[in-house]
Amino acid sequence: MTEGMTEAMSGGINSAGVDAYLRRLGADQPAWPTLDALRELHLRHLLTVPFENLSIHLGEEIVLEEKRLLDKVVEARRGGFCYELNGAFGALLAALGYDVALLAARVYGDGGRLGIPYDHLALRVRTVDGGDRLADVGFGDHCHLPLAFGERGEQKDPGGTFRIVEAGPDAAGVRGGHGTVEAADLDVSRDGRPVYRLEVRPRTLGDFTAGAWWHSTSPASHFTRSPVCSRITEDGGRITLSGRRFTVTAPDGTRQEREIAADDEVLALYRDRFGIALDEVPTARGAGRPR
Repeated sequence: MTEGMTEAMSGGINSAGVDAYLRRLGADQPAWPTLDALRELHLRHLLTVPFENLSIHLGEEIVLEEKRLLDKVVEARRGGFCYELNGAFGALLAALGYDVALLAARVYGDGGRLGIPYDHLALRVRTVDGGDRLADVGFGDHCHLPLAFGERGEQKDPGGTFRIVEAGPDAAGVRGGHGTVEAADLDVSRDGRPVYRLEVRPRTLGDFTAGAWWHSTSPASHFTRSPVCSRITEDGGRITLSGRRFTVTAPDGTRQEREIAADDEVLALYRDRFGIALDEVPTARGAGRPR
């Protein structure tokens, strides 16, 4: 592994696990850890593994351990939120020969305010032919393909126009990275709006435990307010089931929405459109579920 890459991404999946993960994605095993292969794996992940927070509303424990994440994403054929999806994807990439680092980010919210530390987990991935890339299969509506980590101009993507730039001072007037360009925090924006502020120091999976706990339990977290399940579609659009509202977003941004009343129809949507088999409809944790 390249110096500075996190030990947590040392490749803990055996060959059978790699094969099972690739079958889940509908992807072939790449001969080399190239940029083209990374792009294909990134897109296939977004198409097949939903971004979802259902564990929070089903009373399921979220454990940030590599085996638990792989069991959930590969064996149980579930999705997850950023810590789970990027944690599992990073383990797969490391096993395929990529150099992978886990990076912490703080998400921009209302009024340009930054979220909590370890608010989000993203990946820096080093290929054999394309340099470093920012990979992120765990943010929901975001880039479809990995972004060039060192590029500071606009980057066109099916999900929008992205930029990665050196971040300015935060609300406390402090610049990240101790004043050096190489270690500076980076702002990732989409279509001119800041999405999240990224630290470049590699982290371990366990570092994100507090962030995952906060997002799973705090009334201030949008993840605790309603179940959500979302993935991109083959035509570049998106389908989302938020609570009982099913939304189909076309590639041009036009949307069709409908409310689903019957439990069996909700469960059928999870099964048929997202590949998730559930025994019960997730109930918003604020709507009477015992904790």
